[in-house]
Amino acid sequence: MDASVLLSMSGGLGLFLFGMKLMSEGIEKAAGAKLRGILEFFTTNRFTGMLVGIVFTAVIQSSSACTVMVVSFVNSGLMNLYQAAGVILGANIGTTVTSQLVSFNLSEIAPVFLLGGVIAVMFVKNNMIKKIGEIVLGFGVLFMGLSGMSGAMAGLRGDPAIVHLFASLTSPFLAVLLGTVVTTVIQSSSVTVSIVLLMANQGLLELPVCMYIILGCNIGACASATLASLAGKKDAKRAAMIHLLFNVVGTIIFYLIFLVAVDPIVGIFNGISGGNPGRCVANAHTIIKILQVILLFPFSGLLVKMTYIFVPGDDKKVGDRDSFQLKYIGDKVVFNPATAVVEVIKEIERMAGLASENLNRAMNALITLDEEDIEEVYAVEKNINFLNHAITNYLVKINQTTLPIEDLKSIGALFHVVNDIERIGDHAENVADSARQRKEKGTSFSKDAQSEMGEMLDMVNKIVRYSIEMFATSNEEHMGEIMELEDAIDEKERKLQQLHVERLTKNECTPEAGMLFSDIVSGLERVSDHATNIAFAILHSDSDDTDEKKTVKA
Repeated sequence: MDASVLLSMSGGLGLFLFGMKLMSEGIEKAAGAKLRGILEFFTTNRFTGMLVGIVFTAVIQSSSACTVMVVSFVNSGLMNLYQAAGVILGANIGTTVTSQLVSFNLSEIAPVFLLGGVIAVMFVKNNMIKKIGEIVLGFGVLFMGLSGMSGAMAGLRGDPAIVHLFASLTSPFLAVLLGTVVTTVIQSSSVTVSIVLLMANQGLLELPVCMYIILGCNIGACASATLASLAGKKDAKRAAMIHLLFNVVGTIIFYLIFLVAVDPIVGIFNGISGGNPGRCVANAHTIIKILQVILLFPFSGLLVKMTYIFVPGDDKKVGDRDSFQLKYIGDKVVFNPATAVVEVIKEIERMAGLASENLNRAMNALITLDEEDIEEVYAVEKNINFLNHAITNYLVKINQTTLPIEDLKSIGALFHVVNDIERIGDHAENVADSARQRKEKGTSFSKDAQSEMGEMLDMVNKIVRYSIEMFATSNEEHMGEIMELEDAIDEKERKLQQLHVERLTKNECTPEAGMLFSDIVSGLERVSDHATNIAFAILHSDSDDTDEKKTVKA
């Protein structure tokens, strides 16, 4: 083989891979958050999940990206295995869109896309247009790479040694193995099928051999999701196993069918492709995938159950109160840029629940003087501080990755939310300090003071609950109530401080008790302020207008 041909092949393949990556990442950055929302919303059952998987993978041009995202969703508890099964089956059909595009040979217009993409990326300031430019640029680079590979392969036809080498590939098993190994290395079945398509066009590979290589590509395509799941929980591994089992079983079925009647089947594929070898490979890839899904979709529940055989047992549960452990993010969790912010929000929601629970525990200890409750408040506060540092560090880390544009806008707000929750935890610790001080000095509260603090705590609990829900779900249903509660709590604090002064002047309470009471109601009012900040953080993440938002430093 001439060295120049090998270099042309290598250069073309490099451009093709880079174009695929650029296009896929551009789509994820430009529309990743919206696509993720669709994936979350429309996967309530396996059939709709399958349809979403088809569309999602066809759009981002990567079944690997889709399945890795699904594995990440399952790992975070946002999707169960039965929902994941539908999406994964659909992704297997959606991935054939790339080979269909390649088979139409758009290389002649690739320079137009290349120029358009470069202009958008280099000279346009709008961030969204830049990302769209990356998609267009990736499309152009991809087809320029195809053009380079196609030209190099045309030169291979004149090399007798190369022709003989490919002609000797007649073993179906070796063809399947070749497809598996090459796709595992490249981590993209679309790329492998595209290369096979070009080789078929140049007459270097016989069509029956191409069919077996395609089957091998199906198995090799599972590598990305399998690798991504290794650091994840048991269900993440099972989601990746669904992908692997589907492709292995589907490959075995069609391998046996091809052994019996590969020539007539190739004749049918070739007939519907107008005798074009490249179109024949692309259509075969699509039809095989569709037939596999039709055959195995009724048994997707069985595939899920089979994963429990290959991945037995349960994870060690990380409860909300487990100390110094992350549940949804971290080194032991599948990382995917498109789902990273969703997982952070889940972890922050968990942290907020801990802080809210700790505040109530501290307020209870203030009245009962239960030493175990006081000690528990301090222990949980250490856990909240750990989560504060761990989540903040994780936010710094993911802010340096290729997150979707909408997610990037929310990163700053998430830093503030973590800080506000940590402050709520600090107020719970302050209440515990007051409880211990009261216990040591024998200070007592009047019945009126206890009742008033209870009333204010109920209001604060309500605004914290509404705020966490609004933050976690972006549901503005309680926005008006949060604003009203915030004003009502401010007024309540002023009123209680006034009543406290009146009790002091009437000698109805001691100065020590009065100071504790004043500190407690002031602290509860600040908790309310922090809760309001949490509720409106995401809404104000990309806006300079903070008139409606009350920022608290205490």
